[in-house]
Amino acid sequence: MNMIQALNSALDVKLSDDPNVLTFGEDAGYFGGVFRVNEGLQKKHGLTRCFDAPIAEGGIVAAAIGMGVYGVRPVVEIQFADYIYPAYDQLVSEAAKIRYRSGGEFTVPITVRSPYGGGIFGGQTHSQSPESLFTHIAGLKTVIPSNPYDAKGLLISCIEDNDPVLFFEPKRIYNGPFDGWHENPVQPWTGHPLAEVPEGHYTVPLGKARVMKEGADVTVLAYGTMVWVSLAAAEWAGVDAEVIDLRTLVPLDIDTIVESVKKTGRCVIAHEAPRTSGFGAELSALVQEHCFHHLEAPIERVTGWDTPYPHAFEWDYFPGPKRVGEALKRAMEG
Repeated sequence: MNMIQALNSALDVKLSDDPNVLTFGEDAGYFGGVFRVNEGLQKKHGLTRCFDAPIAEGGIVAAAIGMGVYGVRPVVEIQFADYIYPAYDQLVSEAAKIRYRSGGEFTVPITVRSPYGGGIFGGQTHSQSPESLFTHIAGLKTVIPSNPYDAKGLLISCIEDNDPVLFFEPKRIYNGPFDGWHENPVQPWTGHPLAEVPEGHYTVPLGKARVMKEGADVTVLAYGTMVWVSLAAAEWAGVDAEVIDLRTLVPLDIDTIVESVKKTGRCVIAHEAPRTSGFGAELSALVQEHCFHHLEAPIERVTGWDTPYPHAFEWDYFPGPKRVGEALKRAMEG
């Protein structure tokens, strides 16, 4: 399966085995979603289990919160992460607070899916990476898969979780792993080991990172598309890097990070979002706090720039393998 098919399979599994699960969003019913993640679900499960919503992100999430409090497990689709901001107040002021405000009497078991990130020439309003806006909010969980196998297992875990979860899907790798060398032919998921996705129910636990590549020289912390860029960067730079796919930002697998950095003594962090106040800053602070006496070089961050995402200068903005590779070399020199 590619990532779209894996996510579709996850939704199909949960719609089939739990009558309280439903999914809806803009064009997410009859049309199956702009990227077809919901394709065929309305026909199979009916109009009350998979349906279209008005173009009103605040209303979509508000409705999902009401459903969640009453025991339903809605999975809502925000068509692009760039349009999640009208729902921000509902997520921050309501969804994230209800468990605390009610003394644990109520929970909000909602999953908010949304394609995010660049690499598809989507320009400033279809390429944003807003994950750090949600990792900052106590009460919300944030999950970002990098491959089909994890995408299905993580989404099922999110749906079964009793807390509200933001599930960001890197749209550049929906159909294949992207190593950042944009001038090369597109590679499909076909034949990749992480595209071997079981048909039935399985979960990938939240809060557990995956070591994508073991190495001895430097630790790379990445998620989403940047996992594949980091692997390509290590090869380009000729550095024996240990590449860690965080998979979930909140909860964060700090133990795996600390174990790796203590082994390598060096750390490079990569993400697409702008640099200032990006999640990489939190990662850098945590590595410094936990691994200060083991660090042999300054922590490096490779990120997007502090500008709107440019359409004409996509590959100058996108943190490609050369930029990540140069950071790896600096870490080794340091």
